[in-house]
Parts: sequence; structure tokens; C-alpha cells
Amino acid sequence: MVGVSDVATSCASEMSWASDSVEGWHAMTEMQPAILALLAITAALGLLVLAVVTTTAFVKVSVVLFLVRNALGTQTIPPNIVLYAAALILTMFVSAPIAEQTYDRITDPRLRYQSLDDWAEAAKAGSQPLLEHLKKFTNEEQRRFFLSSTEKVWPEEMRARVTADDFAILVPSFLISELKRAFEIGFLLYLPFIVIDLIVTTILMAMGMSMVSPTIIAVPFKLFLFVAIDGWSRLMHGLVLSYTMPGAL
Repeated sequence: MVGVSDVATSCASEMSWASDSVEGWHAMTEMQPAILALLAITAALGLLVLAVVTTTAFVKVSVVLFLVRNALGTQTIPPNIVLYAAALILTMFVSAPIAEQTYDRITDPRLRYQSLDDWAEAAKAGSQPLLEHLKKFTNEEQRRFFLSSTEKVWPEEMRARVTADDFAILVPSFLISELKRAFEIGFLLYLPFIVIDLIVTTILMAMGMSMVSPTIIAVPFKLFLFVAIDGWSRLMHGLVLSYTMPGAL
């Protein structure tokens, strides 16, 4: 009797474990759509950040701000988060017309969003303002390079469909064009501060104070010069006005 009781208890335990496993499997199955939705949202946010960085003024503005900080020799002042915030705010200001035009196009009452064709049409219409922005601020030489390089890098069936106005050509061309302009601006901004460094170094050497770091003496003069000419305002204004729209006064 004891053996039969043990067997019955073991069978009941196994049945309970199997029941719990089935319930757990059903629970996981029910959670799969939520998990997939979360992964899709995470991927979409990652792509959105990538798009903001590569197709807007953020690249040029942030690079210029960091170059200015290096030229001043203030190390980590302003902090990185402040410079990134300033770059993001200026980018939002410059990109506001593009965002408004995109919103107007995708909310057109004629778009029904009832089929894949409707969604494709909305995507094409909504991307047009950004496409025009990229074309306006992209170097023609870069566009020609990336278009011609498709003959060596892309398969023939992809090459046959690409044009100079495709995002695949415009985005890398725009990114390189923005980096080039940012470093050109940075070079011009560096020049007066290099002159200050040279003057301070020469004076210290003439006074026999070669053990004194020129940076310690030069930074206050750089800050004075930058503040005296209202450097932050002039810099920010120049960056914003470098994205003037056609026909603007």
C-alpha cells in the first residue's frame, strides 16, 4: 500500500508540474506580441536617433561647438551634456520648417492609410521636405562620388534603380559635406586662439619662464577675447543662419 501511495503521489506531482508548464507556455505565448512590439519600438527609436544625427544640422553644430571648446583650452567646460543640448536645440530650431512640412504632408486628408500603397504614398510625400533639405546642403562632388561608387560596391540590380536623388546617395553625401563645413569653421575659429598661444609662449620664453605652462596664462586671455566679441551669440547666430532657406532675406 505504501508503494502504491508513493506512485500516486509521484504521478500527481508530475501532472501538477506538467499543468504548470502548460500554463507558463500559454503565458509566454500571450506575452510574445508585447515583447515584439517593445523590440520594434526600441529599434524604431534607434533608427530615429540615427536619422536625427545623420540628416540634420546636429553633426555640424555639435562638431563646431566641441572644436570651440578645444580651441579655448577649457578642457571640460562647458560640459559635454551642455554642448549636446545646445546642438540639439539649434538643430530643432533649424529643422522646424522641415518637421512642419512633413506633418502637413502626412496628415493630408486625401491619404486614407488603408493599404500598403497608401502608406507608401504617405512615406514618399512625407520624406520630400527632408529630401529637398539634403539636396540643398549636399556637395555635388560628394553626390557624384557615391553615385559612381555604386558601380564598384553594389550589385547590378541595385545599381540600375539608384539615382542621385535617392536617400542612399544623399545621406552619406550630406554627412561628409557637413563634416567638411564644420572643420572649415573650426579652422577659422582656431586661428585667433593659436595667435594668443604663440604670443604668450614667446613672452614666457623671453622672460625666462619656460617652466610655466603657456596654457595657464593663455586661457584667461582667450576667454576675455571670446566674451568681448560676444562669441557664443555670434557663433550660434552664424550656425543658424548657415541654413537659410531659398528666398529668405
